[in-house]
Amino acid sequence: MTDLRRFPGTRAVAWAFFAYLYLPIVVLVVLAFNANTTATIWTGFTTDWFGRVLANADIMRAARNSLTVALIATACSTVLATAAALGLARRRVRSERAATALISLPLVVPEIVTAVATLLFFVLIGLELGLLTVALAHTVFCIPFAYLPIRARLAGMDPALLDAAADLYAGPWRTFLRVTLPLLWPGVLSGAMLAFIISLDDFVITYFVAGAGGTTLPIYIFGMIRIGVSPEVNAVSALMLVVSILFVSLSYLIGRRAG
Repeated sequence: MTDLRRFPGTRAVAWAFFAYLYLPIVVLVVLAFNANTTATIWTGFTTDWFGRVLANADIMRAARNSLTVALIATACSTVLATAAALGLARRRVRSERAATALISLPLVVPEIVTAVATLLFFVLIGLELGLLTVALAHTVFCIPFAYLPIRARLAGMDPALLDAAADLYAGPWRTFLRVTLPLLWPGVLSGAMLAFIISLDDFVITYFVAGAGGTTLPIYIFGMIRIGVSPEVNAVSALMLVVSILFVSLSYLIGRRAG
């Protein structure tokens, strides 16, 4: 196997790639502590903008909407993803790969296509746009993110454990509660965390299917940016970044320990 690091300039290109990818985020976090009311001109250090964010009733209302939708979407998508993983694993469906590919399709399809299709579906069935439609759309979109860690964990389980439980006269439900679920729990938790953060940060789908009263935090931040970038926008974005990094890191650590 050829070691790409031996080619001249590879290291410089890699550093340039990571700088291009993450330097804007670092700048945003730094400017969140800017004392100047002009977001792009540094004049001093302050944490006042974070206090203003927490004291802003509109931001807190949007944050509550985001948390409500994320919790509903996480719970529903994790349950559905677990049921799908168990069903495909137990029955050993010949078209298991096709079914897995179908479940994972939202990861490949452009999000704008999913958003438009979901909006048309809600309009077709006459469902009024609001927080409910956002939760339903997020549930469907988050299923693949919850499914993949659960399916990977399930694939690593020893089938002999289920056979042993059956030999001890344990029924399907008792086997699931006493054997399958405890072994599957790290994958379920990892998938739930991924689903939660995907739902919390989603903008495109939410923008299309959110009606009156369905404003989430990303939608509210977008409205603030249209007026002009301010340190308050930087502060709330930095807070969302911290939450995202925390949940993604926990999901990775749980999945790694489970493996």
